[in-house]
Amino acid sequence: MNGALLKVAGLTAGYGVAPVLFDVGFEIARGEIVALVGSNGAGKTTLLRAISRLIDARGAIEFDGHDLLALRPEQVFALGLVQVPEGRQLFPRMTVEENLLIGAGQRTDVDRARGFELVYTNFPILRERRHQWAGNLSGGEQQMCALGRALMAQPKLLVVDEMSLGLAPKVVDHLLMVLAAIREVGVTVLVIEQDAFAAFSVADRAYVIETGHIVREGAVAELERDPALRKAYLGVA
Repeated sequence: MNGALLKVAGLTAGYGVAPVLFDVGFEIARGEIVALVGSNGAGKTTLLRAISRLIDARGAIEFDGHDLLALRPEQVFALGLVQVPEGRQLFPRMTVEENLLIGAGQRTDVDRARGFELVYTNFPILRERRHQWAGNLSGGEQQMCALGRALMAQPKLLVVDEMSLGLAPKVVDHLLMVLAAIREVGVTVLVIEQDAFAAFSVADRAYVIETGHIVREGAVAELERDPALRKAYLGVA
């Protein structure tokens, strides 16, 4: 690891006059896979929206040496902080390949070709489906397409929000394997999940968020031994 890629400190954010996050702080080092786990309504997606500059926030957010609070969402994206949103948010009346190209933006033809090779190597089914409408894909294939679209942007930090939601375990396992594989080509990953089993299976470290506060952090192996966390998030005593 080569130092922190993302640093968040004293972050408070919410909607209107009602804060959802309270004095949140965490770091992600280059080359890590980090999990952020918490129940529905704990503040996970609000944190993602604050980092991506989709909502106002107070505190400090530094990404790759840049102050994100001074930037607009498209500028954050251009720096290499790319998210796979909850619910996939594909364009159903566009083909798989057209959806992937949206992620590539203004990249060169060479970069686009490299992006397609990365996506199609990890998701061969998308190569087969590349001329089909995205709306006709299965739920698992749509999640692959959403992840592939993000990879086309050549992210430095890939943030994946509730990737496992509504998917079969076999599909989730494959997606997690892809996250591990792309880390090997230099992509840092933040996995935001309710499913702690899924997140912990691939992450190096994890943060636990409850009611807008980070309440625990540490290596996954350490957190998995915590009796309270095992009962609350892993369903075992």
